[in-house]
Amino acid sequence: PHCNLQVFTYTCDVGKRENVYLTAERVRKEVGEVSVLVNNAGVVSGHHLLECPDELIERTMMVNCHAHFWTTKAFLPTMLEINHGHIVTVASSLGLFSTAGVEDYCASKFGVVGFHESLSHELKAAEKDGIKTTLVCPYLVDTGMFRGCRIRKEIEPFLPPLKPDYCVQQAMRAILTDQPMICTPRLTYIVTFMKSILPFEA
Repeated sequence: PHCNLQVFTYTCDVGKRENVYLTAERVRKEVGEVSVLVNNAGVVSGHHLLECPDELIERTMMVNCHAHFWTTKAFLPTMLEINHGHIVTVASSLGLFSTAGVEDYCASKFGVVGFHESLSHELKAAEKDGIKTTLVCPYLVDTGMFRGCRIRKEIEPFLPPLKPDYCVQQAMRAILTDQPMICTPRLTYIVTFMKSILPFEA
């Protein structure tokens, strides 16, 4: 069937707090209130810790983690007023378990997973059951963002890079069914569980 859809786009550096708040105000004035907020911006420096400029570390933390605070603070108040909305946090499997050489990225994603979990508990404690939350944790996605990143050879056959379309489909299914969390592929659920019982050296 034919759908008369309108799409509005805005350019915003989500790593800069004031930019987020100003853009959010424009969206409210020009489009209306936001009922589904998807926090999806992400960057990676691609350097080992001692080779990574401080500015890139700060940039990674601002875009990958701090931006979630600013966008949520911008749009959550109206959701709370009407007890309706959905906040989607796109994190990463590297927010659940880490690997070498991407310390800034892992730290930012671990941080945003903690943010999401705490926010979910806060909404539950406030009895705002009309506001749903979904945490999306995809494995390595074949977007070029991690070009040159090597997967451990013993697990590469079981966990090849994921296609973007597949990740979007999995995330959309989770959002539309109000699923609290989705890890893609499902094998990463096992990795996360094993991390809690295996020795650190594993």
